Amino acid sequence: MKLLILGGTRFLGRHLVAAAHVRGHEVTLFNRGNYSSEELGAVESIKGDRHTELHKLKGRRWDAVVDTSGHLPRAVKAAAQVLADEVERYVFISSQNAYRDVSIPGIEETYPLRTLTSEQVEHADSIDTSGQPSYGELYGGLKALCEQAAGEVMPNRLLILRPGLIVGPYDYSDRFTYWPVRLARGGEVLAPGPPDLFIQLIDVRDLADWAISMIERKATGVYNTHGVPNTLTMQHLLEECRSVSESDARFTWVSEDFLLEEKVAAWSELPLWLPEEAAPHLKGFMFISPDKAIAAGLTFRPLRDTIRDTLTWYPTRGDNTLKAGLDRDKERALLYKWHEKHHEPSHQVQEH
Repeated sequence: MKLLILGGTRFLGRHLVAAAHVRGHEVTLFNRGNYSSEELGAVESIKGDRHTELHKLKGRRWDAVVDTSGHLPRAVKAAAQVLADEVERYVFISSQNAYRDVSIPGIEETYPLRTLTSEQVEHADSIDTSGQPSYGELYGGLKALCEQAAGEVMPNRLLILRPGLIVGPYDYSDRFTYWPVRLARGGEVLAPGPPDLFIQLIDVRDLADWAISMIERKATGVYNTHGVPNTLTMQHLLEECRSVSESDARFTWVSEDFLLEEKVAAWSELPLWLPEEAAPHLKGFMFISPDKAIAAGLTFRPLRDTIRDTLTWYPTRGDNTLKAGLDRDKERALLYKWHEKHHEPSHQVQEH
């Protein structure tokens, strides 16, 4: 099988390449060449900007294209139009943020999607596309419109995957990596309460392996691609991180009220933490239903493997500055204030 990947050199893209190679498929990448593909093995790379140079893909044949970099509806529609006669199937990596409302648990694939005004779409189009643009609150609506754009051009030949938090080696967001790295450092760790707060994630390699298998089966349709809801808690994650790293970390569980009073940023300063009372509109964000994908063969590796492999990769990435999580000084200051407020002795232990 011959695959074309739009993007392909970062995180999910590079794992799709690896999964395809393991299964004996040929891979061609199309991207701007901002990130090296040398580590990816035998891949053909076509350098080009998807916004202006799609013509470079004309006259070729692939069994499927996987769009890992589509954020603007006009760009996805243009790619689908150029490739409609060149590929049999279009695979679009969307997001659970495409759903209109995640305030209720158990959302399935048929749930309504976000919409945007024409003015919002025009604003998104005006954002510089030469780097790594951030679309903020428009992101989910744009993904929903991208799905629609691809479907208009290639009906019955479209496979849409809607993942939530993707984690594991080569995750440049650090939204998961912070916790294994922080627990490995040891000492007193600020843990966001309550300990039994459920979280939902998927290892990037599980997603990539399953995506390639679905392409092999010529699958179409829409699939939520997440871990099983109501099975993983924040406490279990942190305990597994401590166990894998064999650190002396000690948890101080800090209340949601305290964190909100101190204006600690959910998700960014404390990855995976979504305050239940302060964000009722996100109450179902960690409870999206993956039942359809599981019925189609999606499986999950042990959490320990994800933690271990993330810790193994982290020191090799060059810049070890974490892009998410509390910095050490702020964490210490918050812990001190928490203990003072509750007249508790500090449990701080020297970090490694």
